[in-house]
Amino acid sequence: MGATENESDDITEAALQTVSQAVELAEQPAPRGRLLRRLRPGKLRPGKLPERAGGRRQVAAAVGGAARRGAQATGRGVASGGRWLSGQVIAMAPRLPVRDLEALRAQFPGRTPDELSEALIDGAARASAAVGAAVGAWAVLPFLPAAGLEIATETLSVVGIEIKLVAELHEVYGMRAPGGVIDRMTSYVGAWAQRRGVALAPTGLVLAAGSPVARQLQRRLAARAGRSVFSLGPLLTGAAAGAMLNRRETRKLGRMIRDDLRRRSPGAIGWPG
Repeated sequence: MGATENESDDITEAALQTVSQAVELAEQPAPRGRLLRRLRPGKLRPGKLPERAGGRRQVAAAVGGAARRGAQATGRGVASGGRWLSGQVIAMAPRLPVRDLEALRAQFPGRTPDELSEALIDGAARASAAVGAAVGAWAVLPFLPAAGLEIATETLSVVGIEIKLVAELHEVYGMRAPGGVIDRMTSYVGAWAQRRGVALAPTGLVLAAGSPVARQLQRRLAARAGRSVFSLGPLLTGAAAGAMLNRRETRKLGRMIRDDLRRRSPGAIGWPG
């Protein structure tokens, strides 16, 4: 049992690393159309990545790290369905690098809330696309242990990117969830599952096993894992499909959350000026 828990921790660590690398990559200006060229499998040999390798190779390396370290735990987890994934997401959420409003305004000076939210959505969509492309590129290599591993790795990484986006959109619109980091991030996991801003009941958000929100989270994760199958297409078609689907779905989610928060945001916030 201890070994399984350690393997699961490795997968969560790898997903967190992938989130960080993908978000960092998404915030770097780069010419369009070069994503797949930089992710060619022949250039992604473990242990042979040059020190000056680009951000896309770092994302691919993080995905490969999950593949090498977590095969057994992920295989068992995928077999158990959305329940295992939901447990991993809830454990991962408090460790995501969420920026508060002050940090966001410092990084994106002079933007209105709507302009900032659009920048965050675009960045998260690019990060999700990078993960999908990286998984698709790694899928053609002979040493990957199982398709279930790749699916779980991509699912946890992309969901992490999206929950980080959900949390930062709440910051932008002045609707930070109450409580400490764990309670707040658990609320954002629920918001991700429900596709709307945090709306707590008097007793708070309940993600206990069997609760309606927990069941909805499991269904969302199972559906998300199902979409990750497209990243496993032959050659680099999987990389292209994974990038396209991830970008579209993350952008769609971000705009749904943003529109809901904008409607419910207290007062008129217009910042610059």
